[in-house]
Amino acid sequence: MCSITGFFNNDNSMEHALSSLEITKNRGLDGIGICTAGKVFRAENVNSLGINSETTERNVLGHRLHSMVNFVLQPLIHKGRIIANCEIYNWKELAVKYKIQAENDTDLLIQLIEKKAENDNSNMMQLIDEVLREVIGVYAIAYWMDDTVYVARDIVGLKPVWYALSAGFAFCSEKKALAKNGFADIKELNPREILAYNIETGTLEKFNRNFFSITPEHEGSMDEIEVKMQQVLEDAVSIRMPEEKFGILFSGGLDSTIIACLCKLMGKKPGIDFTCYTAGLAGVQLPPDVEYAKKMADELGLDLKIKIIDLDEVEEYLKDVVPLVEDSNVPKVGVALTMYAACVAAREDGIRVVFSGSGADEIFAGYDRHKRSTDISRDCYADVLKIYEKNTYRDDVVSMNNNIELRVPYLDKKFVDYCLKIPPEYKINEEQNKLILRMLAEKIGIPAEVSQRKKQAAQYGSRFDKAIGKLAKKAGCKTKTDYLKQFYGQPNLKLGVLFSSGKDSNYAMHVMQQQNYSIECLITIKSQNPDSYMFHTPNIDLARLQAEAMELPLIEELTMGEKEKELDDMKNAIIRAKEEFGIEGVITGALYSNYQRERIEKVCDGLGLKVFSPLWHIDQEKEMRQLLDLGFEFVFSSIAAYGLNKSWVGRVIEEKDIDKLVRLNEKIGLNVAGEGGEFESFVMDGPMYKKKIEIRDFEIFELDEYTAKVAITDAVLVDKE
Repeated sequence: MCSITGFFNNDNSMEHALSSLEITKNRGLDGIGICTAGKVFRAENVNSLGINSETTERNVLGHRLHSMVNFVLQPLIHKGRIIANCEIYNWKELAVKYKIQAENDTDLLIQLIEKKAENDNSNMMQLIDEVLREVIGVYAIAYWMDDTVYVARDIVGLKPVWYALSAGFAFCSEKKALAKNGFADIKELNPREILAYNIETGTLEKFNRNFFSITPEHEGSMDEIEVKMQQVLEDAVSIRMPEEKFGILFSGGLDSTIIACLCKLMGKKPGIDFTCYTAGLAGVQLPPDVEYAKKMADELGLDLKIKIIDLDEVEEYLKDVVPLVEDSNVPKVGVALTMYAACVAAREDGIRVVFSGSGADEIFAGYDRHKRSTDISRDCYADVLKIYEKNTYRDDVVSMNNNIELRVPYLDKKFVDYCLKIPPEYKINEEQNKLILRMLAEKIGIPAEVSQRKKQAAQYGSRFDKAIGKLAKKAGCKTKTDYLKQFYGQPNLKLGVLFSSGKDSNYAMHVMQQQNYSIECLITIKSQNPDSYMFHTPNIDLARLQAEAMELPLIEELTMGEKEKELDDMKNAIIRAKEEFGIEGVITGALYSNYQRERIEKVCDGLGLKVFSPLWHIDQEKEMRQLLDLGFEFVFSSIAAYGLNKSWVGRVIEEKDIDKLVRLNEKIGLNVAGEGGEFESFVMDGPMYKKKIEIRDFEIFELDEYTAKVAITDAVLVDKE
């Protein structure tokens, strides 16, 4: 689509704007535009703009055009000024409804905003939100009126915006453009917020937007709901059909095959033409996704192009992909690499629009972890809520770097709204996931071989994860992450850890460290309420010793542990971590507790911080065994469950203890990782500990036959062997 950028209250705004547009030039090759408070410059290329970076302007908007709807260079000027990276599918209908003569979707947006403002402009952020609620499509926009700049993006977060409130106010479609222009404390705009920056006062306001809901749940049989779901999905696909030939990212899996099949059915109408694209690693045997893609293309009569690359080419691609996604996270890079290779093939064919099956796993409980979910509807909601942090930026920059616009029918606003209200039993059971989507697949003629195919992540189906492993070994690197760091040397993000002293927060921290995230500090909430729903209490004072063992700063916050009020104390601690250590996100050790996770996410959302829960829905036995395999040493600091007694507390947990916990789980349903409150833990050693903790004395308090706790009275740091 396009690139948008803006710089305000900065003496070098013009220089920064031109630099950012150069950095993001692949997002739009059809034209470029700049506007200031009094002038507008538009041209097909930067050399024809008639300005230079030495032009002194403190307030500037900039735009790169990837034209899909007519050819209208931006910024557009009416009473105010607008730049947009958007694809509004119902703009013509809105133009008719409001009697607006508009050249394209961006022109419709600015005129509609200003038309509504004629009646009441007392709350412009609310007014803009009302306009955007009528829009069907994806967008990232900036509207400059008088002394205020408003910035917003689509509610799911498919179109990216990053911003910084340092040296004035700055924003851009890609984070790297702001970073390369020297800006710090760069944040991704939460799609559920609209920003309003006042140029005169230098202040930033936020307006909170409503998100989707999981209630009321749809009533009716699975067949009845599937019929309506298919209709909504067909509409989502249909409105995204371009007037030119397009592509489909195609793995031969359930999600992409449904999209391809629907496009094929619609292709009976004149003017619809598309090619499917898949990519994989060269080898003796075809990668699974390539094999399935070939089978389905033959069976369904689809035009398929396969991009096969060898190990040396993979390394060359990684030099582009890793800096592009600004992340060395192995799974994220593996998916990005697969998509990048397919997009290269599409670009070589002159394709400018590609469909993706992204989003179906989040909406229909398609991940393995959903099998262990205690509340499918809430977990699907949370997955969609956070998809912008995990997937959409990666997918956007990969496609746009190839000058390709990505269209994602499963994340259509109406489709998401409908599907989040589908009863959970229609999505998943003990044997299978994505039930209702599989039903749709069979109904439209997709063979059971694919409609019932188990999910395989793109990086595995393409064999590119295996390629990264081979390259890491060849380079003498211990891990894939270590290998990928050479392409993106800086840590992915600066994080703080909500640290309880127990095994889960320790393990979660280790997982994120291994993925090249920088741990800046530990954050410990010391609750005076031993029955707190939110915070671990046994031996919490020893978190200070653990921080010393890891050579990390510790922020401590005291709370009385009153339900809900304790969240304010947690918020204060996180604010301190943000101010003192510049954290950009928070790590939690949450496994299954929606109560904890949702409250932490709400607090962090309000502070503009991302939340990482890497252990979410991990198999509990797997977690316990991995802890020991990785060298974690811990004791149970309290127990409170039938089947356990005081002999369990105060001693180091071994493999045989986990075997006993597994047997208790089979016999009485005890949670192997203590997720039901059966036990709390205290960690003495782990991979990130520079020294280990030696417990020299403790006292056991037995409350009853199945309840006991240990108070550690003497513990010191000792050198590790």
